[in-house]
Amino acid sequence: MSKYILVTSGVCSSLGKGVAAASIGSLLECSGLKISMIKCDPYINLDAGNISPFQHGEVYVTEDGAETDLDLGNFSRFTSVNITNDNCITIGKIYNQVIQNERAGRYNGRTVQVIPHITDEIKRNILNVGSRSGADVVIVEIGGTVGDIESIPYLEAARQLIHELGKNEVCTVHLTLVPVITGGELKTKPTQHSVKQLQEAGIQPDILLCRCEKALDSTMCKKLALFCNVAPAAVFTSTDVQKSIYELPVIFHKEGIDTQILKKLAVQTERCSIRPWTSFLEKLNAPGPAVCIAMVGKKDYLDDCYKSVRESLFHAAVTGFGAELEIRKIDAETLETFKDIKDIETVFKGVDGIVVPGNYGQRGFLGLLIAVKYARENNIPYLGIDLGMQLMAIETGRSLCEWADADSTEFIQNCGHAIISLPEEQAGLSAAGTMKLGAGTVHIKKGTKLAGVYKKSVIIERHRNKYTFDSRYADEMAEHGLITAATSEPDNRTEAFEWADNTWGIGVQYHPEFVSRPTKPHPLFMSFIAAMLPNTK
Repeated sequence: MSKYILVTSGVCSSLGKGVAAASIGSLLECSGLKISMIKCDPYINLDAGNISPFQHGEVYVTEDGAETDLDLGNFSRFTSVNITNDNCITIGKIYNQVIQNERAGRYNGRTVQVIPHITDEIKRNILNVGSRSGADVVIVEIGGTVGDIESIPYLEAARQLIHELGKNEVCTVHLTLVPVITGGELKTKPTQHSVKQLQEAGIQPDILLCRCEKALDSTMCKKLALFCNVAPAAVFTSTDVQKSIYELPVIFHKEGIDTQILKKLAVQTERCSIRPWTSFLEKLNAPGPAVCIAMVGKKDYLDDCYKSVRESLFHAAVTGFGAELEIRKIDAETLETFKDIKDIETVFKGVDGIVVPGNYGQRGFLGLLIAVKYARENNIPYLGIDLGMQLMAIETGRSLCEWADADSTEFIQNCGHAIISLPEEQAGLSAAGTMKLGAGTVHIKKGTKLAGVYKKSVIIERHRNKYTFDSRYADEMAEHGLITAATSEPDNRTEAFEWADNTWGIGVQYHPEFVSRPTKPHPLFMSFIAAMLPNTK
């Protein structure tokens, strides 16, 4: 039977609860335990698929096609857990299931209420992950902040789980903020109030994880322990990292958080070996050559909008080559305003490579197209993902095939050369626009650069797209140097392009960023970084 770690947070949001939970998970794996992880999100959406990345960060797609919160991406990168739809629980999903049960008469005419029906469904979903995965420990991140009205059902379900499973079967970790006010004084009162609110929900935290600019001394730890009713040895500091979030497992291990959790759960393990993390940090702290990559996105985009792509580039640079990575944010809409090529050259001056990640909507489209054209004409290593791959075809159509009306039906419904469109439109059917989600089989063509990257002919990659390249234009594209490098199975859709005359220019319809890990970078990102380093070419 699985044991459970419940991770909550208080005072304010964005304290890094997801990364903290993932770091704890990585340490338990380093101790030889099998783990699983769950994110409980309080929003009423069924999933994260329709939430703007400007508001909630990127959508992380699982192997089975679930559109989830970006914290699931952290879980995947820090641990070996195969994240699925079961690992993401939204309150919308819970209410939807309860309503379906009620409509099916499964409650025998009883009045359906938050307690017990909503809380029972939450518990069923959490326990289901433990039973299906066979994990020794399941880490449950409860989204939101203690005191939020949206999180109340999750906290009540957590309280019931603690009572039903027993105290040695559940450990509660509460992440909170210890601010530093003017003059450098640390204030514990916000944490005290946060813990009090958690206690009012019927939950006594076992461990306090305090976000603070500097480490708490023993006096401060004893004060927090006294007022929050925890052991002094169970109060830990989570200070800001120096260079990377991947420092956290090492920091947590040195503080002894994993030891305290295992003691609370009464679990005996082998000695924890964090060598994979220390090896990564050794390379990070002794960087070699530097590479500068321009990432072109929508106006004023947040880093979390393309988090997995940024992390994948970082993994490849550090683990693969010990290189120092600089990512230069380029605003596609600003590129659209430039009339002089010299302005564009200034923006990309000193850039070793260009990345255009997945995007939706017409805003910034022309600026993204300028970036693709600049990379092709100047033989700059280019990686296009999803729309970034589709833009390679549109740019070739406009610049080389001289089709001024080459476009995507996502932007112009009745364009003369609909190079990119819905599969239904290509077949002459009504356009339903069904999203292709999750893992799919991709066949790589022999003799292509992509075949050299993967060193195999068949791969499995994750997808999140509606629009695809119309293969009727493939021959004309090839005549102008845009080669189809891969196709999908069984529908034979174009999965990758590459520029025949460029040193390194590849676009893929799928999303390789979702499977990259710091200790195991994805080969496509590795090859991209290698193309920018002179001694690896």
